[in-house]
Amino acid sequence: MADNQPEKKVRAVSGNRVDAVYAGIVEAMSSGEYPESGRLPTETELAQSYGVSRPTVREALSRLRLDGLIASRRGSGSYVLRRPDRNIKRFAPIESIADVQRCFAFRVALESAGAGLAADLRSTRDLEEIHAAFDQMELARNADDNASFVEHDLQFHLMIARASQNVFFVTALELIIEQMRVGMRLALNLSLERERVWREMVQIEHREIMTAIEKGSSVDAAEAMRFHLGNARRRLFEGPSQK
Repeated sequence: MADNQPEKKVRAVSGNRVDAVYAGIVEAMSSGEYPESGRLPTETELAQSYGVSRPTVREALSRLRLDGLIASRRGSGSYVLRRPDRNIKRFAPIESIADVQRCFAFRVALESAGAGLAADLRSTRDLEEIHAAFDQMELARNADDNASFVEHDLQFHLMIARASQNVFFVTALELIIEQMRVGMRLALNLSLERERVWREMVQIEHREIMTAIEKGSSVDAAEAMRFHLGNARRRLFEGPSQK
């Protein structure tokens, strides 16, 4: 199989070799070259095809497993769980998707902890600001205003970080705000045929986070945030015809 794919060898991408292999496999899955439920080439074949070492391929496959795109079966190899939206290349370079995914991984760790602290330490003013951002998202959702929905979504997450009463959570989130914006817009662009359902799902998850913070349950708030970001990460790869 590797001998039939010379075009995959050492492509110029922004990032390291792991990113290049990750991007190449996602692109091949999206185009149908590696079909859903089909088995990927072996690590050795992929290493030859991309002109990299097997440890590099192994790391790329590990990231694909974390993103829920493939699953490995002992003694059998790696299989495609879902095919990424074929339109993904229209909205972002494939290699940038790896950065968005890593941003989500960072956010899960950061924001779940921040939400837990917010539940313990939030003030009445904090709750008002979180509710205000949520209400603005509802207005944008009902008006089918995606741009406004994304901006108020960002504000919702920032208000929760501020409610933690820890400036480091706020600073960390502000540093990645553009990456967050890119991820949100990309998910919407890839979901144009079902964007209303997408926004509704996001709001249901946001309400769970907000309710847990309001009740002062740090465990529930952290878990609700972790659940929301995990779903957001998966939604990035769901095409219109998928669940």
